Amino acid sequence: MSLAASIPPRYTIKDYQQWKGDWELINGYPYAMSPSPYSQHQLMASSFELAFHLSLRDQKSDCQCNLFRELDWIIDENNVVRPDLAIVCVPVEKKGFITHPPVLIVEVFSDATRMKDRNIKFRLYESAGVKYYLMADPDANTIEIFELTDNQYKETPGMNVFSLHKGCGITVDFEEIYQF
Repeated sequence: MSLAASIPPRYTIKDYQQWKGDWELINGYPYAMSPSPYSQHQLMASSFELAFHLSLRDQKSDCQCNLFRELDWIIDENNVVRPDLAIVCVPVEKKGFITHPPVLIVEVFSDATRMKDRNIKFRLYESAGVKYYLMADPDANTIEIFELTDNQYKETPGMNVFSLHKGCGITVDFEEIYQF
């Protein structure tokens, strides 16, 4: 077998747009998004979604940040991911996808995604400029919070106030999220 035959092919967003089913494209390599996350994962994601939604709703009317659940983020020609939750503070077309880095992303671990979320997506989000990356583990009932500082993620345990954009921010009671 030749060396070329042993190297997996790489794909672009044009290929990705033709695929059936749920996929992510990271560094040109496809990642299947199935099976669907289990119930505990869904409950934790829903708790985050509710907490973020309520906090954003309570902002002044000039806050332009929006919360999206499982909306594709087209990073570039070789990277399309679908974060569990993303807060975006630039307009997103009504029938479009995220095309600018979210300010905050939450990935809720499942057995199938834990290593990808902790390693591959961690580095991808860091290099793409996502300000806050939260990794939640419903099995251990833990949340790891990282803030982008000098182009590197620094863990910030206990952080619960997130400055999003031009006077827009959210406060989250993580104890309530654990109550799912």
